[in-house]
Amino acid sequence: MKKTIITISRQFGSGGRTVGHLIAEKLGIPFYDKELVEQIALESGFAPKFVEENGEHSPGRSILSYAFASTGVPGVMNGLSTADFLWSIQCSAILQLADKGPCVIVGRNADYILKDREDVLHIFVYADTEFRADRIVRLYGESEKSPVARLQEKDKRRSVNYQHYTGRTWGAPKNYDICINTGVIGIEEAADIVVDIVNRSK
Repeated sequence: MKKTIITISRQFGSGGRTVGHLIAEKLGIPFYDKELVEQIALESGFAPKFVEENGEHSPGRSILSYAFASTGVPGVMNGLSTADFLWSIQCSAILQLADKGPCVIVGRNADYILKDREDVLHIFVYADTEFRADRIVRLYGESEKSPVARLQEKDKRRSVNYQHYTGRTWGAPKNYDICINTGVIGIEEAADIVVDIVNRSK
C-alpha cells in the first residue's frame, strides 16, 4: 500500500524534527508538530507549553514516576490522571489528523498510535552523542546542565513515557520501518531517503 503518512520518532538533538519538516516540504503535505500541540491544548484545556513538555515526556526518569502522578478526580477529566487524560486527547488528535490524509507527524508516540494503519511509514532518527550535543548547543545555547546530561534526561523521559503507554521499547528497530543515523547520513540526505521510499511505495 502507498505510504502517505510518515511518523518521526527521534533522539533529542538528532534533527528528527528538521528531517520531518523537510520531508513534508518535499512531498507537499502537512507537517504536524507545533500545530499538533496547539490542537491537543485546545481540546484538553491545557496550556500549549504544558502539552509540549508532558505529551511525550514522563514526569521523571523512572517508570515509577507515573505511580506518583496526580490521580483523577471523579467528574473531572473523566476521572483520569492528568497524564492519562493528556494521552487520551493526544491519541484522538493523532488519529483524526491521519484520517484527514497524507502528513508528517513528529513525536508523541504517533508510531504506536498509528501502528495498525498500513499507509504509515514509521521512522526513527538518531545520531551519536557528540553530534547531538554539538547541535543542541548551537540551536538552544548553553544551560546549567552539560549538553550530554540534557540529552540523557530528555531521551530517558521520552523512553519512560513510551514504555508506559505502549509497553514497547523506545528506539527498538523492530518498532520502526527505517532507522536513520543523521550524524552519518546527514539531515537533508535523510529526508531525501524517506521521500524516495514514499514515492516508490505502491
